[in-house]
Amino acid sequence: MRDSLVAEPPVALSTWHWRDLVELGKPRVVVVMLVCALVGMALSVPGLPPGDAVVFGLVGIGLAASGAAAFNHILDRRLDAMMVRTARRPVASRRLPTVLALGWALLLSVTGLGLLAWQVNLLTAWLTLASLLGYALVYTAFLKRATPQNITIGGLAGAAPPLLGWTSVTGSAEPEALLLVLIVFAWTPPHFWALAIHKRDEYARANVPMLPVTHGEAFTRLQVWLYGWLTVAITLLPYATGMAGAVYLVGVAALNVRFIQWNWRVWRTKDESAPLAAFWFSIRYILGVFALLLLDHHAGLVG
Repeated sequence: MRDSLVAEPPVALSTWHWRDLVELGKPRVVVVMLVCALVGMALSVPGLPPGDAVVFGLVGIGLAASGAAAFNHILDRRLDAMMVRTARRPVASRRLPTVLALGWALLLSVTGLGLLAWQVNLLTAWLTLASLLGYALVYTAFLKRATPQNITIGGLAGAAPPLLGWTSVTGSAEPEALLLVLIVFAWTPPHFWALAIHKRDEYARANVPMLPVTHGEAFTRLQVWLYGWLTVAITLLPYATGMAGAVYLVGVAALNVRFIQWNWRVWRTKDESAPLAAFWFSIRYILGVFALLLLDHHAGLVG
């Protein structure tokens, strides 16, 4: 869509606030990512992970993730301005100058990557860089505008935090760490497509080829249902492979029942509030899955 369709009045530097810089980093999203990274750290060793690896790893990953989020604000500023959900973002609303946002994004990213390379290990720094580029460039700048499978392919970058946490402590990527990535990767499509259904009209106006726009709501609702079952199957793999025990199995079974109930409501009912409610529940769901993995891990150590 032509840039001229979006009004960009001159920016008054006095209109922005330091909170706008914080908002650029999408702190609520980053907190969820850091929880997943922390679980990866905790599961990577039998006992407690080294404190320095945890602190420097979380700070470095958090800064780099915030930098990637800031790049997302910059690259999506014209699309964001067309959507009610995102129109008030600092760059989209022209409250924060783009050049200042770019400098902040670079500062966060370079500082985070530098800290990881200096105090953690090079593998984690390189993997974090790949994740940052995957989200900010491959997903935001290309896939989001190119294909309705954008979130399926681009979700790999968002699934990286457990692996980054694991490598922060061990310096290597074991199969168990990749299984954690697979859980988040499978969970991402039903999580995000539920929101996309709720925001279909906004994506259509912004000419973003999200699945509900290109293939219709009925097809997308079916995909939420099918990918939900795929997520359920993959969340059982930690037990099937011996990575987790009975505590995890019982807890994740209960979570999966509720997860499937919400996905069924998205697929088969006419409840207009179901997609957004399913989206919010899915955030609690993924945090619950990782919390159960952590609980089971330490329960096994005590046992």
